Order: sequence, then structure tokens, then C-alpha cells
Amino acid sequence: MVVHGTVAEGFEPVREAFAANFALLGERGAAVAVYREGRRVVDLWAGTRDVDGTAPWEHGTAQIVRSATKGVVAAGLLLLHQRGELDLDAPVGTYWPEYKAAGKERTLVRHLLAHRAGVPVLDRPLTPAEAADPDLGAAAVAAQAPVWEPGTDHGYHAQTYSWLTGELVRRVTGRPVGAWLADEIAGPVGADLWLGLSAAGQGRVGRVGDIGAPQSAGALKLRPKRAVSAAYADPDSLTRRAFAAITPLPDENDPAYRAAALPASNGIATADGLARVYASLIGEVDGGVRLFTPETLELARAERSAGPDRVLVVNTRFGLGWMLHGSASPFLAPGSFGHPGRGGALAFADPESGIAFGYVTNGFRKSVTADPRAQALIRALKVALGA
Repeated sequence: MVVHGTVAEGFEPVREAFAANFALLGERGAAVAVYREGRRVVDLWAGTRDVDGTAPWEHGTAQIVRSATKGVVAAGLLLLHQRGELDLDAPVGTYWPEYKAAGKERTLVRHLLAHRAGVPVLDRPLTPAEAADPDLGAAAVAAQAPVWEPGTDHGYHAQTYSWLTGELVRRVTGRPVGAWLADEIAGPVGADLWLGLSAAGQGRVGRVGDIGAPQSAGALKLRPKRAVSAAYADPDSLTRRAFAAITPLPDENDPAYRAAALPASNGIATADGLARVYASLIGEVDGGVRLFTPETLELARAERSAGPDRVLVVNTRFGLGWMLHGSASPFLAPGSFGHPGRGGALAFADPESGIAFGYVTNGFRKSVTADPRAQALIRALKVALGA
């Protein structure tokens, strides 16, 4: 496999691990980018742009990143808080009166961000076409009764996070979430990242698809715990119902789906785009823009939820919208924060080392929070940093 791109001196282990992912872990097409103190030190890509094709992955090829999008919309909401436009301790109904229905009047903005809102499921799932309509999605979660008292427990809002966060941004700013993020985050940072892909941008995006487990004897094997497997197998479990809030599963290669703005699941990005966003949260990028003040950064990664996750059925840790470093989602170090995309993509930042990381792939696996390919790159990054 020919690996394209560059690495700064000392970061050669990341290139070696990236190449090994193709040789040992069945990677089809992927890219990884790393920034340190706002400067790019890793920029690599290889394979094919389409999971089922032969055209080469090019510099600037983008892919759908699934739940890695959640970290981007979380940055938007914290940016609104930093500007004094959003109070994290206010009830969601302050900005969105319809949300007070069905026992949710005491849900705070911070509960929503930290997966404590109690609405990870919809009693009537939305079709892909309905899910793409922000009015229908917002109405569905506003009418939904919580499955636990908001604020008392946590569970991953896999799909409903789209309408919870997207509508909150729209109510506060008066603008659609995708357009607002483009103007306030992606544009200023110079990040190739879109929520609601235009027809003109479709040509930059590769086809994604599910791939089987790697056949190499040296490859990591995914063996979920029995309780986790049982939760995914049970159609009545919160786990299955949370991921099935959109039913049937959308075609992620459909231009209509990519044109929708679903902050929980369908952001489109390059590896460099993800890494640049996270670099801008912890410092200046290329000596220029920085999005978060030091105070907002510390607020963002302070632990808000921890322990058994009622949806993922493992121990998870969340700050205000981000997963925090832990056994379910290992990042670089204890102070790291970020978000994976189910089956592959990953983006995070580590303020202490000044590292921002982005990885995208066109081949998805069954992993939810700790894909072996991304973890191999993190281990190599630790070697490069002498950690």
C-alpha cells in the first residue's frame, strides 16, 4: 500500500501504524491528520476513495463521520455559551418552549449536552426522509416523554442528539444548524467540514460501507461483552431503540441524506478538517484563530456523566457534549476529550500535549467507541510523543 502525505520529524511511528492498518486490519481507504500546538505534524492518506471502488483516495477526500459530528455541534453550543447567548443552567424550554411537554420542563441545557436528557429513543421512529426535516425531528423529541427523569442518569442519545442540539442552535441563533456551524466554526477555522452537503460538494466525498472483521492472525478481534451483545440483539432494549430512532437505516451514500443536517450522525469531513476544529478549541491554528477561551475549554471537558451508560451498556464518561478519555473510548491521555464515529472515525484534542487528532475512513466496522484502527494510530502517536 502506498501511503501519501507527510509527517514531521519524530512522527514516523504514525506513518508506520497507518500503513499497518491496511496490511493487518483490512483498511480500504483512510486519512489521518495530527496538529501539535496548532501546527500540522501528520497529514497522511491512502487506499481508495470508495469502499467498493478503485479510484484513489486523494488529498482532500472527505467522508461521512457519523457520531464524530457530535463533537462539532457541541463546540457550537459551547461557543454560544461563551458569547453569552446560551445559559447552560437554564431550562431547555427557555429557548424552546415546546420542549417543556411530557415531563421535560426541568431539563437543563447542560443535561441535554451531557446525554442526561432522558430522551435517547422515540416511541415512533422517524423514516430517513422525516429525520431530514428539522421541523419534524424537533417536534418528535419535544413531544417525547423521557425514559428516566432528566438529569438523574445518563445514556447515549445516539440519534436524538441531532434534533436536540440542532433545534437548540436554531432557537438561539435563528439560523439552521448546518449554516451556522459553517459560518462560525468551519469557515473561520478553515476546516473542510460540512453539515448539510451541497450538490457542488458531493464530488469530494467517497462512498462508505460496512466491512468485515480483518482476517489477519495479528489483527485485533472484537469481542463485545455478553451484556452488550444481548442489548444490541434485543429489539426492546434502550440500545436498539436509541440507534433505531431513524428506521429504516438511511443510505449514507444517498446525496439526499448527505444534504440533510443531522448533528448526531451525518457530518462530512476530511481528517484535516476534524483535526483543525479540535486544534482551534485548545489553541491557535497556524498562528491565527482560536475558538475557545481557556475557561470554556475547562468547562467543556469537565466530567458531567460517568458510570454505567443506560444505552451503550458500558461505563462511559461525558463532558458537555464530548466523550472523555476512559475504557470505553480511549484517547491520548486522561485530559483528552473528543468523539468517535460508530465503526471508524475519531477526533479528539489533548490540551496538555497540544495535540489535535482526526481520522476518517470509508470502511465501517461494528465497533461503537474504540475502533482498532484508530487505537493503533493513538498508540503510535504516544510513541512519537515519548508518552
